[in-house]
Amino acid sequence: MTQRRVVVIDDHDMFRAGVRSEIGASVEIVGEGADVESAVKAIVGTEPDVVLLDVHLPGGGGTEVMKQVHQRHPEIKFLALSVSDAAEDVIGVIRAGARGYVTKNISGTELVDAIGRVADGDAVFSPRLAGFVLDAFSGAIDIASVDEDLDRLSQREREVLRLIARGYAYKEVARELFISVKTVETHVSSVLRKLQLSNRHELTRWATDRRLV
Repeated sequence: MTQRRVVVIDDHDMFRAGVRSEIGASVEIVGEGADVESAVKAIVGTEPDVVLLDVHLPGGGGTEVMKQVHQRHPEIKFLALSVSDAAEDVIGVIRAGARGYVTKNISGTELVDAIGRVADGDAVFSPRLAGFVLDAFSGAIDIASVDEDLDRLSQREREVLRLIARGYAYKEVARELFISVKTVETHVSSVLRKLQLSNRHELTRWATDRRLV
């Protein structure tokens, strides 16, 4: 059986290296990118079967990558692979044209399977995320209403917020996002200040109310 040709897009070098190590024997990784510009260049230059795409990228995010690529190559399939499992991220990339969305705790074997299914035209979602998609298209989640408070946060601050709200320790957040503990502390302080919250307990309640965890 011919190996699927895959491009890996993520702004963390260590994560891309990890994906290459984990699935490189089962698929042919033909290119990589770390931001919107390098992603579009790699994808257009190689025309892969499937693109593994992080949602949050410098230069406009994963949705901008899909927009630019699909203008020239509408047939190329995207599978979102992200640390975020927030409803608005999932729905945003699906509306932009992704064929599936899985979170970064997926195993290598499961990821190879998901790549194959997307390449064959199927839609693939981590189990919890499928519910978001169904809720959104049934009207249960109003994705169109943008939370002004959430808009004040940077993409990285949102990622830190979601992990802290789920009960992750600072060291666990740092490991998950490939950043230092000190950087995590800085982001948490910034989030609390911008949202006018006092502590992690209030932050968790705020995030839960908005279905971000």
